[in-house]
Amino acid sequence: MASLIRCRHLWSPSFTLWNRNNTNSVTTPFLQFSSPKLCISKLQRGLSLPATHAITDVGAVTQAKKQNESEREEERAKPLRVALVCGGPSAERGISLNSARSVLDHIQGEDLIVSCYYIDSDFNAYAISSAQLYSNTPADFDFKLQSLAQGFKSLDEFVHHLAMAVDIVFPVIHGRFGEDGGIQELLEKANVPFVGTSSEYCRQAFDKYNASLALKRLGFATVPSCLVEGREIDKKVVIEWFESVDLHTGNGKVVVKPTRAGSSIGVEIAYGVDDAIRKALNIISQGIDEKVLIELFLEGGKEFTSIVLDVGPAADSRPVALLPTEVELQFSHEKDKQEETIFNYRRKYLPTQQVVYHTPPRFPTDVIERIREGSSLLFRKLNLKDFARIDGWFLPNPVPGIGSNHTFGTTDSGTIVFTDINLISGMEQTSFLFQQASKVGFSHSHILRTILQHACLRFPSLASCIDGWHALSRKLEVNGCGKFSSNNKKSDRQKVLVLFGGATSERHVSLMSGTNVWLNLKGFDDLDVTPCLLVPADGYGSVQNQNIDDIDWSLEVWTLPYSLVLRHTTEEVYAACIEAIEPDQAVKTSRLRDKVMGELRENLNRHNWFEGFDIVDELPAKYSLEQWVKLAKESKATVFNAVHGGIGEDGTLQLMLELENVPYTGPGPVASRTCIDKVVTSQALKNLVESGVLTIPKDVWSTEKILETPISTVWDDMITLLRSETVCVKPARDGCSTGVARLCSIEDLQVYLNAVRSCLPRLQANSLSRAHGVIEMPIPASKLLVFEPFIETDEIVISTRSLSDGSRSLSWSGENEWVEVTVGVIGKHGEMHSLNPSITVKESGDILSLEEKFQGGTGINLTPPPPTIISAEALKNCKKGIEAIAASLGLEGFSRIDAFVSVKTGEVLVIEVNTVPGMTPSTVLIHQALAEEPPIYPQQFFRKILDLALVRTKYSSQISFR
Repeated sequence: MASLIRCRHLWSPSFTLWNRNNTNSVTTPFLQFSSPKLCISKLQRGLSLPATHAITDVGAVTQAKKQNESEREEERAKPLRVALVCGGPSAERGISLNSARSVLDHIQGEDLIVSCYYIDSDFNAYAISSAQLYSNTPADFDFKLQSLAQGFKSLDEFVHHLAMAVDIVFPVIHGRFGEDGGIQELLEKANVPFVGTSSEYCRQAFDKYNASLALKRLGFATVPSCLVEGREIDKKVVIEWFESVDLHTGNGKVVVKPTRAGSSIGVEIAYGVDDAIRKALNIISQGIDEKVLIELFLEGGKEFTSIVLDVGPAADSRPVALLPTEVELQFSHEKDKQEETIFNYRRKYLPTQQVVYHTPPRFPTDVIERIREGSSLLFRKLNLKDFARIDGWFLPNPVPGIGSNHTFGTTDSGTIVFTDINLISGMEQTSFLFQQASKVGFSHSHILRTILQHACLRFPSLASCIDGWHALSRKLEVNGCGKFSSNNKKSDRQKVLVLFGGATSERHVSLMSGTNVWLNLKGFDDLDVTPCLLVPADGYGSVQNQNIDDIDWSLEVWTLPYSLVLRHTTEEVYAACIEAIEPDQAVKTSRLRDKVMGELRENLNRHNWFEGFDIVDELPAKYSLEQWVKLAKESKATVFNAVHGGIGEDGTLQLMLELENVPYTGPGPVASRTCIDKVVTSQALKNLVESGVLTIPKDVWSTEKILETPISTVWDDMITLLRSETVCVKPARDGCSTGVARLCSIEDLQVYLNAVRSCLPRLQANSLSRAHGVIEMPIPASKLLVFEPFIETDEIVISTRSLSDGSRSLSWSGENEWVEVTVGVIGKHGEMHSLNPSITVKESGDILSLEEKFQGGTGINLTPPPPTIISAEALKNCKKGIEAIAASLGLEGFSRIDAFVSVKTGEVLVIEVNTVPGMTPSTVLIHQALAEEPPIYPQQFFRKILDLALVRTKYSSQISFR
């Protein structure tokens, strides 16, 4: 047998087993080990050594080395542990929750363990379950944290826990404590690695006044401003500033905003010195900030925002600005022009026709390149890390007050002014980060993981963690389980077409629903999911027409590439489709995109973890609706219907698909046609009184007739018939709270009908006698209006401040018998299962607003209902009643039922039934699915709905529509 000698190479620190050949007294290398310990370990584990004659076999040696390296990599392989920290004390904590949810959805995998943490408005820290991130707002669970979450005695204890439990922290706290250096300083003191900029440079960049001074020192053009502080503002100082920038002290237009707040919170337009001071004091008195900026309004300016990504090695910042986005405000009605002409909180986070995004901007190419250059330069000069968003304005024409005393900002086409630095950019599904990243080849997952990878490079202590993470990622990729791997060829996958949009007032919510469904389903390896936009054949111009009978309702469908889906409104997606196929614009966009991707590729290729881009640039394709249905049939696709209202819920689309034997989600044609009409729904349920199901009396008017009838006659007849002094008005066939209002007097009715007559896009907040939020009106106007008695419910109050013991409370008087709920039902025809109801809590009036239903971070839902409000027995009866409704109406797949419930008996008073309910990221149906035992997470929930489409009941042989 060969004898073995252990020695160390003079040129290598590794240990080697050598074989001494007895016949010729020479030694040949056998196996190498990285340490004596590993060498001995392998021998002790019974490593079988080959005979002398086999040692010289190069193939055997190579194979043995590969096996050894594979075993070493297996030992190193381990997931990266990431902490998501959201919440915070600012008014942006609801948006923070949305961002955390989106990050969780797109980074979690077998190679990455995500733990979730929440900091409340009083700086109490909690470890929460990932299920809580799918709440609509922190108020959904704030009052339950003591029983649902692991609390920490102090922030010091919290960061000590993080130091022991995770490898790196991904902060997603927007505003105070998240972007002002607060959380970063705590993490730095505990030596906990984190994503993003250090505390010192966060403090400088977050304060808008300090950031403006820094930009000025660096030679950038800045917006003239005046800083005011405290409750005693020196009017003389403000007057002098107005005069210094040639503004009229009586009506000069300015922007008033907090210096240390984000998401446009507190930002207002003011006219003149007195108005500016009044609005500054209002910001201070509300506690938004103690310091306020009064800035020159940039008349004629075009707003933009630019995402910057650091792609350099650990010690060398190499920022690359992605393709910027132009933010265009639009005004569809003369009254809109009287509103604040700023990109405010509502326009930023709620789908509205008042704002349109253009990526890249419609600016001259030299301006776009200078914006990118300036953004990258600012990122480096301000010592920002990993990623950031930088906002500014392009001024095509000179603006008084902005001179030429700067070294950066002037172009042949106009002036570029940078205004705001966002250290933790919003990360909702369609945020600027994902819009711009998708334009240059990054999916949601890929851009977030790239940011995370880069952050890890900056911390030497994470070297072994990174090695282990990469080793596990490689192992999963080999096994086809990686985040970007696939075991299935595209041709072998089940084809799914997600349809959204349409021509109703609900089309923007439909876009949110469809986008969420598409992103969730595309995570399944066995599915090939295509997003599809349903639009009027002649675009959206006709939808604004005052006469509904003049509209051409022929429809077409566009299949969309990844980047075109991530938009604010259906109009914006449609415009992007037209723009994408316009030759000159397509060439311009392609050149800009190629340049950015080239810069990214050049730097990212230096990192061993970068494996290229995962989004292919494709063009959208257009079909008539009939052609698209044929395409679905030919490709053996299942249609996931996310079209709210119109043909998506009235049975038309369902019948078209059934006639071609195309599977689809949700109820069939008959149930859909019944449920879209609130009056017909009530009539269909009148036989369920013994099952504890009641309906609300209704008075139905045609829009044409009610506008011709004397207002006093309408009001008197209505309150007599309904036996109620207060009524609720709603369009007969619209949903999403469109046009729903409480009317308490003949004057309220007059205001409402004036809005209908004038085709106003919305009723502004508090236009009626009772306090209310903005009411979006149906466009085009509804043909039928339904009036019902207004059902009084008790106010449910959730405390916004901690009690003495650190907890929060929920209070409910219980004087009235009824509470408003919304309930999801899911299952096969005749076997529908009621999920746990959610009690809806109204924050801005008597009617649940569009924001409270669908805007993440707004509105409160209590899921399941607290036992202090509804007893277990009443809840059981309620669910039985809901299932009886589903059976009676022939529902299948999934639907949502809105109702009032008696807290004493569980009787159900039906409001309406939605056969294509909202499926937005924060929809109440997700809360209810997560409340099941075991919890059903969003991805599995949408997959279950999809799978139910394949076992649906066939109706096409039984019915025909005229």
